[in-house]
Amino acid sequence: MNRIQESIEQSIAVKQAILADSALMERVGEAARLIEGSLRAGGKIHFCGNGGSAADAQHLAAELSGRFYFDRPPLNAEALHCNTSYLTAVGNDYGYEYIFARLLRGTAKRGDVLVGISTSGNSKNILEAYKAAQEMGVHIVSLTGATGGKMRDCGGLLLNVPSTDTPRIQESHIMLGHIICELVETAMFK
Repeated sequence: MNRIQESIEQSIAVKQAILADSALMERVGEAARLIEGSLRAGGKIHFCGNGGSAADAQHLAAELSGRFYFDRPPLNAEALHCNTSYLTAVGNDYGYEYIFARLLRGTAKRGDVLVGISTSGNSKNILEAYKAAQEMGVHIVSLTGATGGKMRDCGGLLLNVPSTDTPRIQESHIMLGHIICELVETAMFK
């Protein structure tokens, strides 16, 4: 079997494992309802991640703030890493582990939602942001790999993809994120 076919089969197997996990599927629906409720109450959805997960965070924020399946009013969503001047200043002056927490403290309010994306579930800067979120009354949704890492113990909804393979986890994160965006958009603008 060639590597191309093998990779595709592995990706399908992870998605089949997600489909077979009824508790995970229910939590995906809960995440969509939580985000919808926050937006309806005038809240904001904050996304954060590092590397490929930062790209996913920005991608999903754009699906909500721009459009997804149809033209509709924009929704209040943003990825916390998009201001490079801020990131480099805070990373240099306070430490990289505080880049998301500091911005969250300046832009979030009680009832908002913070979506943290980390394949390992151990990203220090996301864990610091979760501490800030808990202090502020900001809801937490975590997209992680199988174990959930340290993010498992931070409260909120855990959407832990049943895999330890980073590319397969990231592929599933964007799939779950797209499903959530579709559910939110449909519920709010059908």
